[in-house]
Amino acid sequence: MNKPRILMARAVFPEVIARLGQHFEVETNRSDEPFSKAELARRLQDKVGAFTTGGDRIDDETMAGAPLLKICANMAVGYNNFDVPAMTARRVLGTNTPDVLTETTADFGFALLMATARRMAESEHFLRAGKWNRWSYDMFAGSDVHGSTLGILGMGRIGQGIARRGAHGFGMNVIYHNRSRLTPDLEAQCKARYVTKDELLATADHLVLVLPYSASSHHAIGAAELAKMKPTATLVNIARGGIVDDAALAAALRARTIAAAGLDVFEGEPKVHPDLLTVPNVVLTPHIASATVPTRLAMANLAADNLIGFLVHGKPLNPLNPEVLN
Repeated sequence: MNKPRILMARAVFPEVIARLGQHFEVETNRSDEPFSKAELARRLQDKVGAFTTGGDRIDDETMAGAPLLKICANMAVGYNNFDVPAMTARRVLGTNTPDVLTETTADFGFALLMATARRMAESEHFLRAGKWNRWSYDMFAGSDVHGSTLGILGMGRIGQGIARRGAHGFGMNVIYHNRSRLTPDLEAQCKARYVTKDELLATADHLVLVLPYSASSHHAIGAAELAKMKPTATLVNIARGGIVDDAALAAALRARTIAAAGLDVFEGEPKVHPDLLTVPNVVLTPHIASATVPTRLAMANLAADNLIGFLVHGKPLNPLNPEVLN
């Protein structure tokens, strides 16, 4: 009996492919070159499932010639690469990989905050360029993290993880804004106080963005929002590209409207707005907040679990559009 066919849109751990191979005929992408939209659509034509990453766009056009397709399992917690309404209309399930990357991503978010506040990238570039030849009292003097005010926009699991690190590890005063307020229990655990968005912007010494991307959060931080922040403040984005207006941020950094920024995500990534590459007071990393071997392996296995759970057992673990299951 022939096994159902699935597509691995990008290269992943060999042991995960081997697991999937026990249940499916697996078409892999060993070169790990991202498929064009047309190529992805062509390869999906005879597949019942796909293992995707955040860069693989699944929309009506991609699915139009894939009548057998039943599930796309994203190896990411975010899923703005999925047109979920179009998938639902075609009865294609979408899944993601929440929870397994929470603590690792929160670790990285806090590391990026510290690197930004203490001007680590800027000073390293200075040293590597051979410019360090004397001490001076204000050389790369940044801002304190301990005892400062940490602002968090988006207080889901990762935001809560960052809040705990700041409050319990660094004695920070934690404030947050979210679509819905946390329970008193969770606020107490995070030592966090709910404020309006305007108060968050005006008060935070270090503002970390951890909100999901959607049409309503597009450019949630633009020129107007940056102008409300302290000139000594830092901004860290580990959420999604498009939440920040990157052109406006580059202009604000150049004008010192805010002191510095740390960015792990970008609009139109892997392309980076060229103006961000020319300002010194920004730390740039290539979307690696979840990039530890144990966490990436857990993400890949959870995506595989969703494929196996749905196609073999009829029970996916993390459905994004569960109405497809009815």
